[in-house]
Amino acid sequence: MTDNLGATTLKRRQRTGDPMSAYDALPPVLRSWLAAAALPWSPASCRRIWLAARAKGESDAAVIARLDRAEGKTLSRDRYALTDPTNF
Repeated sequence: MTDNLGATTLKRRQRTGDPMSAYDALPPVLRSWLAAAALPWSPASCRRIWLAARAKGESDAAVIARLDRAEGKTLSRDRYALTDPTNF
């Protein structure tokens, strides 16, 4: 697949709702992370992770670190990322 998502072997998912409204409703720290993310995260999935971590009392920095780990884990499953680290 070589569209605006780049070359990846990861499955794409259908999005529902208005992603821009969902993005605008996110906390500024989370919007910044999402804007710089290597993968096309949905605002809904980021918000779900954010709310669950904040409910456990995690700080903003801890939630961002959690998202970084989740993204790294997902990228490690990508066959192209493993063979060409400059792909992203």
